[in-house]
This record gives sequence, C-alpha cells and structure tokens, in this order.
Amino acid sequence: MNGVVVDGDDIDRLRKALAAEHAAVFAYGLLGARTTGALRDRATAAYDAHRARRDQLRGLITSRGAKPSESEASYALPYVPSGSAQAAKLAARVENGITAAYLELAAARDATLRRYAAQAMQESATRAYAFQPSPPPAFPGMPVSSPPPAPPAITPGG
Repeated sequence: MNGVVVDGDDIDRLRKALAAEHAAVFAYGLLGARTTGALRDRATAAYDAHRARRDQLRGLITSRGAKPSESEASYALPYVPSGSAQAAKLAARVENGITAAYLELAAARDATLRRYAAQAMQESATRAYAFQPSPPPAFPGMPVSSPPPAPPAITPGG
C-alpha cells in the first residue's frame, strides 16, 4: 500500500476527524446562509477549508484500505445563530471542536498523520481566533493585570 502505515487505531482517529469535518461543513453551510459581509467571507473560506480537509481525510482513509464514513443528513448545533455576534461565536466553537478532534489524531502511530493533525489544529485554532470579537489574552489562563503606571514626563530644563 505504497509504504502507508496501517494501524486500526489510526483509522479510528482518522474517522473521528472525518466526522468532525462533516459536522463543520454542515455548520458552515448554515452560517454562510445567515451571515453577510466580512463575516460571511470568513465563513465561506472556512467552509471551503473544511471541505478540502474532509476530502483529504476520505483519501487518507481509503488509501489505508478502510471505508470512510459518510456525513449525517443533519447535525445538532448548540444553537441557531440569530445575529452576527452569535454566528461568530458558533464559528469559533466549531473551530475549537475541530482542534479537539485533531488532537487525538496527533497521537497517531504514523508520523505523516501526526504532522497532518498538527497542521489542521494550527489552521483551526487560527480560524477560531479570527472569529473572536477581540484578540485572546497574551497568556491565556493568567490573570489580567493593569498596565504599569506611565513614567513621569521629562521636560527640557526641568
């Protein structure tokens, strides 16, 4: 099989990532229909990225002699967004779920799959941050401190 490492656990991990991508494609289809402007452009780009990952995963599974799962007719979303803020929040949540799904694939026996998973997690984390209304803290989990006081002004001849 072209030097591809075949491991049953890796196939299961690939299928879980594929299931997550199926759900993401569904969610972004809904988000694309409920957004406009720049948010819709980002949702469309994410939709395209998830479709591409979905197709790649199908290929990775079939190249290992296994059968990929098909998508469900519908997926339960935590809520249906009623505005752009809720749509962006849902998109970030979808991306965080994708990151979690690929985290398991990052433990694959096949080093190629580990690299693939790491790249997918980086992309989904980046997209999640792009959907956030404000940038994340520099050090997540650490308490936010107030900025240090400004130094006294220095005036010439003072």
